[in-house]
Amino acid sequence: MKVTVTSIELKGPFKYFVLSTMALKIMRQLKATNYKAFKKKGFWTTHYTMTLWENEEQMKEFARSGAHLTAMKDSRKIAKEIRSITIDGETLPNWKEAKKILEKAKVIKY
Repeated sequence: MKVTVTSIELKGPFKYFVLSTMALKIMRQLKATNYKAFKKKGFWTTHYTMTLWENEEQMKEFARSGAHLTAMKDSRKIAKEIRSITIDGETLPNWKEAKKILEKAKVIKY
């Protein structure tokens, strides 16, 4: 199974409203998939998500389509930095472990 951990640091606190709108659409898309588990956490300008997938194909199909694809294309408008990493795992890690995993993640800075 595959675990994807992502963080986004917003350009400012008012970008949260744009992020929330994107997140609602992405959640609708996610609920229509066969994901295994999902967690989210965030405050002010830093937000995190974790998803668990049966395999890499399902994860990539989700990430490269619909609302998620649109959000990725528009992320430079709201994000200062995005980190994302996909690892093998049977369950989602706790938040402390997830933040440690993100230290090795691919980083996109705007």
